[in-house]
Amino acid sequence: MRGAPDTVTGRVDAEGRLIAADPPLAELNARAGGREGGPLSVPQIAALARLSQRLGITISRAAIAADGDHDVDLWVRAEPRGDEVALSITGWNARPAQSGIAAPGVEREADFLRAGADWTWETDDALHLIALSGSAAAAIGRPASELIGKQLTRLFRFRENDSGALPILVGLAEHAPFSGQIAELRAGLKGRYLLSGVPLIDGGGRFAGFRGAAATLRLEDAAPSVAGSAFGERLDQALRAPLAQIVESAERLRAQPEGPLRSDYTGYAADIAAAGRHLLSLVGDLVDLQAIERPDFVPEAEPIDLADIARRATGLLGVRAADRNVRIDGVGDEDSLPATGDFTRALQVIVNLIANAVRYTPEGGQVWLRTEREGDLAAVIVADQGRGIDPADQERIFDKFGRVDPSEPGGSGLGLYIARRLARAMGGELAVDSAPGQGARFTFTLPLRK
Repeated sequence: MRGAPDTVTGRVDAEGRLIAADPPLAELNARAGGREGGPLSVPQIAALARLSQRLGITISRAAIAADGDHDVDLWVRAEPRGDEVALSITGWNARPAQSGIAAPGVEREADFLRAGADWTWETDDALHLIALSGSAAAAIGRPASELIGKQLTRLFRFRENDSGALPILVGLAEHAPFSGQIAELRAGLKGRYLLSGVPLIDGGGRFAGFRGAAATLRLEDAAPSVAGSAFGERLDQALRAPLAQIVESAERLRAQPEGPLRSDYTGYAADIAAAGRHLLSLVGDLVDLQAIERPDFVPEAEPIDLADIARRATGLLGVRAADRNVRIDGVGDEDSLPATGDFTRALQVIVNLIANAVRYTPEGGQVWLRTEREGDLAAVIVADQGRGIDPADQERIFDKFGRVDPSEPGGSGLGLYIARRLARAMGGELAVDSAPGQGARFTFTLPLRK
């Protein structure tokens, strides 16, 4: 847009409504069918705002918005501020409508990469994941919501090629295409992939990250799958991607990107999304169960910051807590708690504890997170205002499929069983302290990093 200033700002509330916007953004939103105070109707910007709010982190990336018979190159920065997301948008370069933002001359190469891929990915300029294909979560065995925002090096351990080079780092240094990067999944997950990627360029001509593909690398000496593991893999592959698509479609309908819908329709969409997430959670629990009960399951033992992981987990559950009108009093921004463990699995344990605390805390209540040093252990404490757990039931909740009240709405009865198994596999523990009518206090410990 020729008349747009260098930086265009706006604010989006917790419901996805555009509550403040500079004229260029307001006009673009209006041309997309939006109105002042209504839902942000530019899908590319709205998606980044929702992602930033859900993860609780600042996200900067290129976006291409349709504007009539042409496209507009944008660089969008979405920053969560309390219950709102602040938008800062630069670029505003109009160009003929076309898809993708791959660097000139490599879009055809990107097509070839995608054609031979098991799944695709996209990162920002610092290699933080900003997009994954539906099949990625199924292959990795983690929900996409846990992977978006994570640095690619947190997910993979890169291996040198025959010449001793790391192709992805060469590509990053030269802002050039790369291929043949051997990458092993971290966090005790099994899998090797060949990664390839092409550079992305933003509207101002700056390097903006990579769009890439992952192809399964099948090694002749790979350990054969036991029957239970094979079942879990088949279950995961058959159900995760379709369920993720159902949830995504329901949430898109609920967001009303094409304009207002009848309230009962948005209610149906919310119910479909909730049911889909429940089934995804169940699939994830069953796959995790298969993994952790294998005799060769060994989580990573790497330096981690439990306080940072607790903050990330809080960000992932922020929207769910807000929907239930439950406040999360999280770990302070300056807090740090060095420990030794598996980043992904520690995040999984804390997310499970916070999700349970939010579920059982009454509307208007509060959940607390604190970090402590207990001798040679690092501890994260999650406390809720629920109805508490009778002492006779406090060990039973950690049993496989253990539910104190099977008629009560909740998960699969596997979450706490898996969480404790993971804590112990990492050299830590998961314990509960509770009394009827006084809430519950869960303590997750790992070895303190000295």
